[in-house]
Amino acid sequence: MKHAARNAFILTIAAGVFMPRVDAGVQLQHICTVAGQQEIKLTGLGLVVGLDGTGDGGRNLPAMRALATALRRLDAPATPDELGGADNVAVVAIEATVPATGLRRGQRIDCVVSSLMGADSLVGGRLMFTPMEAPSLEPGVAVGLASGPVTIEDPTIGTSGKVSGGLVLEENIVPGFVDESGPEPKISLLLSESRASFHTARDIAYLINHEFEDAYSGDAAGRPRTVALAVGPGTVEVLVPPQYRADPVTFVAEVLDVNIDRPNTAARVVVNPKTGTVVVTGEVELSPVVITHRNLTVRVGNDFLGPPPDTFAVLDTEARDPGPVEELVQALNELRVPTEDVIHILRELHRSGKLHAEFIEH
Repeated sequence: MKHAARNAFILTIAAGVFMPRVDAGVQLQHICTVAGQQEIKLTGLGLVVGLDGTGDGGRNLPAMRALATALRRLDAPATPDELGGADNVAVVAIEATVPATGLRRGQRIDCVVSSLMGADSLVGGRLMFTPMEAPSLEPGVAVGLASGPVTIEDPTIGTSGKVSGGLVLEENIVPGFVDESGPEPKISLLLSESRASFHTARDIAYLINHEFEDAYSGDAAGRPRTVALAVGPGTVEVLVPPQYRADPVTFVAEVLDVNIDRPNTAARVVVNPKTGTVVVTGEVELSPVVITHRNLTVRVGNDFLGPPPDTFAVLDTEARDPGPVEELVQALNELRVPTEDVIHILRELHRSGKLHAEFIEH
């Protein structure tokens, strides 16, 4: 633009009434999860064998002890001293993740192995049968067995690899989602971090109570009973109605199908200087302010008297108060202001208290 070549220019954003945002309705399943439905981590300590002299055996006494223990279980006892030349063995940590939906006995999942001692590489190795535990469920109890050939996914990191389908579950791992510790069974909806707020939790509780108002009989006065209760900005507890207690899955599905027209979200500006990304939610507001950065002067609002000189570039918007930040960012982009300068301006607006939003910088 012709004005961009000048020594300085002024960008004016006039303030006025901020128009309400228009959000499409979303189902609760897109902004909530059900408590108890979380991933389960399985861990184990095992041996990778068959290495071409790149293991940590022979020079590492803990590795030799682990190998001696494994041989003893196979009815082939040996002492650590007798295994001094076993450099084809490496001690590894094993990790696997059971998805939030759970798995049943006999199902297989991938696991990751990582060298713990001084192995140079796990290339060509094979994981020996290793019991896997779920510390969050029942520490010390094996719930699966891991074994199989190790695949190195990143050639630059030979000390870590994956065993595809190498873990076979020996027990069912099905996370529970119905809390039966109280007088009546209930579920808890957990709002996603980006959606959690007192307003949204209240609105969700209201919608569920309205949707299931006939699921419970009323009190003596005929008033409908409360089914859902917001207990915090990120949690809504919902009682399971009697007719659903034999089939809670159907109840959860129907709850998650409830539609919320305009979920309240916290005002946020998210920037990433490395990638040059700027994300502004529709709730972000600006107060009148003037900020100067390098050869750029930004003026927001009508509280400052006097028009800018004719020699300066001026960009006016429809009068709004407070001014929407997305218009500011768009205007700066139209003036070809470098992204790093846009991020710097937003950062300074936040520090000055004129940017009314949470500022997140990655």
